[in-house]
Amino acid sequence: MSSTTPTHPLFLLSLQLLTSSLDHPSDRDRLSLRVHGLPVVKAARNVHVIGNADFAYPRGSSPIASLLRGASILLRLNSNWDWFINLSAHDYPLVTQDDLLHILSYTPKDLNFVNHTSYIGWKEARRLKPIIVDPGLYLAEKTGMFYATQKRDFPSAYQLFSGSPTSVLNRKFVEFCVLGSDNLPRTLLMYLANSPSSLLSYVPTVVCNSPEFKESAVNHNLQYASYSASSSDSPRHLNGSDLKDMLQSGSAFATQFRPNDPILDRIDREILGRRRGSVVPGGWCVGERNNTCGEWGDADILRPGPGAKRFERRITELLKNGTFRTQQCLIE
Repeated sequence: MSSTTPTHPLFLLSLQLLTSSLDHPSDRDRLSLRVHGLPVVKAARNVHVIGNADFAYPRGSSPIASLLRGASILLRLNSNWDWFINLSAHDYPLVTQDDLLHILSYTPKDLNFVNHTSYIGWKEARRLKPIIVDPGLYLAEKTGMFYATQKRDFPSAYQLFSGSPTSVLNRKFVEFCVLGSDNLPRTLLMYLANSPSSLLSYVPTVVCNSPEFKESAVNHNLQYASYSASSSDSPRHLNGSDLKDMLQSGSAFATQFRPNDPILDRIDREILGRRRGSVVPGGWCVGERNNTCGEWGDADILRPGPGAKRFERRITELLKNGTFRTQQCLIE
């Protein structure tokens, strides 16, 4: 199990497998046994492994279904949470769980941290105009994605925005997408069902076309990413030479990493204070020095560290003097 799996008792976590990367039903069972084998998870009962793996193409539209499925499950399990953060196996934390909880507890709960732009150049048009059929929406086995010979014009009923797969969303907005009476989220879902890489557009477009949430958008997803000069379609893989820039960014997370890259061990050791095979320690850990999380205290006691100061600086810069409102949902 990766240390990206939060184990703080105050977290509520849904783990979802995609059959594009995990092709055997036993993988789900192994993950569930490993996660629930952690004493803190067993006691807090706050980590839920979704029963059936979703069949999703990262470059198709099926990832939106997985996102909304995870959100709806968390709403059904417990509506007493403030922030929804969707992460993938390519992402990694740059702050401890105490750092994250401490700073977000003081952050206004009516904001949504979403990368978004309405700019559509030739690269964006190449991604948004094709019509696809994603087999992940109706087939149980892996097969190729279908492309139609025709392309379609951009919609005129709403303005398309594009961003990144990861966002930090407030609960009210998540409820709007999953349970709300407004038809915009469902209309957009049907439009994007036939668009490539549509997860990049769904959340930004819903936020920026909704009068209720348009002014809640902060144009940053609190995640560090770096793009190579040759390609801006997806972030490059990070390594040890990027650590200084990652920390200076003040971001809570970074993407993307190769599995088992040595930089992950370095982040565990130097940033998160996590030992191999253990959980990230926090204020709730009151055990002996060599096994601090072997005994638990009050989960509401937080011990924020240097990561909280970096993260606080980033949040303060984003919200300072309300200047973030000048960057909200601009039509370019």
